[in-house]
Amino acid sequence: MKNKKFAKFSLLGFIILFATISVAVAISVLVHSILKNHIKNNDILIFFIMFMLILILTTICTLIDMIRRHKTVEEPTEQILEATQKITNGNFNIKLIPNHSFDKFDQYDKIMNNLNTMAEELKKNEVLKTDFISNASHEIKTPLSIISTYATALQNKKLDDETRQKYSKTLVSTCKKLSDLISNILKLNKLENQTIDELEEFELGEFLRECVLSFEELFESKNISFDCDIDDMKIVSSKSSLEIAINNLISNAIKFTEPSGKVFISLKQDDNNIIIKLKDTGCGIDEKTGKYIFDKFYQGDTSHSGEGNGLGLALVKSVIDNLGGEISVESKLNKGSTFSIKLRK
Repeated sequence: MKNKKFAKFSLLGFIILFATISVAVAISVLVHSILKNHIKNNDILIFFIMFMLILILTTICTLIDMIRRHKTVEEPTEQILEATQKITNGNFNIKLIPNHSFDKFDQYDKIMNNLNTMAEELKKNEVLKTDFISNASHEIKTPLSIISTYATALQNKKLDDETRQKYSKTLVSTCKKLSDLISNILKLNKLENQTIDELEEFELGEFLRECVLSFEELFESKNISFDCDIDDMKIVSSKSSLEIAINNLISNAIKFTEPSGKVFISLKQDDNNIIIKLKDTGCGIDEKTGKYIFDKFYQGDTSHSGEGNGLGLALVKSVIDNLGGEISVESKLNKGSTFSIKLRK
């Protein structure tokens, strides 16, 4: 059974309450002693005076405790309730100010601090969602516009066969790009909702070789030489999810490597991790671009902006994150890139 966490003991509140009661009792004892010395044979009057005194003192104690409670409990609770109501209504512009310094935080201060952090993260997510919808809309609108234009042009009966064939190829190519975009968006949504396929044990080395062979025609069409250093080892992971990541990385390596370039893939392991590296001699990326390379819809190499939609590497990172791994990139402009994946054994 897990240990229960009890509320933190408030020493200051205890001292205030104890001191107030102690003062009230001391005053009552003192007054009773004085009355005994000055009022003889009149216990009823002494009782009445003591009753009124205790009533007054308990009222004062109650007021003091009410003020203390209002300042230490009710005010922060009201602030927290107001903040949570704003968050519920979609307003993330909140900034609660804790009542104590960080090293003296009580439970209410910690809740306020956590709410501030949560609101900030929700605000960022809202901005990311808005940007994502805006970018996705733009990426979808562009191929739809091309499809509409060429479909209209094909209705022209005066078109010669060569032009008609050219327009048809453009339509097919654009439809494929649109299909790939929608497919990647759906895959990202699935991954971000933490719905990874069932894990299974499989031979990782053989799996990587199969992924590479599926791109054999593309390697040959660009005359790109391919080399590998793959050890045989087993892993328990999601084969279908990992296939998405590896295929995207290989596709990118081919896409951004000039004809007659080189691509190299390796699979090794150390004491704790399985390490997959994919290296190419392509165009590379600068340091600034490298910071955003895994962001959705980010396309650092504008010269190739027409070849992708900026979701490939975002998809790769989502896959690796969900598998509990890490991905990083080392690259220099015009000197190629090396993507490294670390997976737990």
